[in-house]
Amino acid sequence: MNKLYILIILSCLLFTGSLAQAASPLVSVDWVKNNLGKEGVVFLDVRGPLAGKTKADYLRGHIPGAVWTDYLMGGWRVANKDKIVGMLPTVTKLEKLIGGLGIGNNDHVVIIPGGGKALDVGTATRIYWTLKVLGHEEVSILNGGMVAYLAEIDVKTKKPVNPLQKGMVKVTPKSFKGSIQKAMIINKEEVSKASQAGGVLVDNRPHNQFIGINKHPKATRFGTIPNSKSLPENWLTKNGGGMFSSPARLNKLYTYASIPTKGSQINFCNTGHWASLGWFVSHEILGNKGAKMYDGSMAEWSADKGLPMKETAKIN
Repeated sequence: MNKLYILIILSCLLFTGSLAQAASPLVSVDWVKNNLGKEGVVFLDVRGPLAGKTKADYLRGHIPGAVWTDYLMGGWRVANKDKIVGMLPTVTKLEKLIGGLGIGNNDHVVIIPGGGKALDVGTATRIYWTLKVLGHEEVSILNGGMVAYLAEIDVKTKKPVNPLQKGMVKVTPKSFKGSIQKAMIINKEEVSKASQAGGVLVDNRPHNQFIGINKHPKATRFGTIPNSKSLPENWLTKNGGGMFSSPARLNKLYTYASIPTKGSQINFCNTGHWASLGWFVSHEILGNKGAKMYDGSMAEWSADKGLPMKETAKIN
């Protein structure tokens, strides 16, 4: 009887452990279809201007049950006290935002980007990173986004095969409590130390910005952080589109860019959008748990005139 009791306890522990495992970073269209209407799964449609879409596109057709959120204007990113844009909001503000979308701490959030290009996939990876910073492990991204979901067309009707829903989904707010993961947050002082010490800094901006030919409107100086390596965000998806490259190809890309896939690594861009793609690939797909994202990125770094810049082109 005692042996039977022990076996039951062990079985329960194993079952509980399986529930505690984090969700897969990427899910497929088939996974989405198999989980439509499933309790505890929240599909979050993040299509917006970066995908060439508006709320009207969501209203015309979205994954059944999907909730829409405005990435640029909905409160996912804010200006801080130093007027640096695109920064992580306070935990309290994010809790209100996320709970208001009908997301609770026990829900599996599946983020649905447009899927047309790497830029709009960055919307999904940035929100993914934000949820992870808040300690929410059950989060995934639909690989390929809505482009992949709508890809299969009925030969006769010329319409998408996969089910769609029109109009707004009624949301029942939930309580969401965040637990900030301080180890994921890195400031400019830590970035400066890493730069001076020869650490691995990865610039996920376009190469023309990395060498200092052009700059983002929110960056006040040309160039990059000294000792950083260039790995443009559109290298990380297939042909710069909405589908992530395979781990095997990504490993080759990192080797080509002379960037290790293990150990401490800091990803940055202009405002922490493109860099979220770099962080997601390194940390979540390739499994480098030493990867971090510098939220302030060049908007913050270049604004501090006491911090050095490397301008390779030297034409400005």
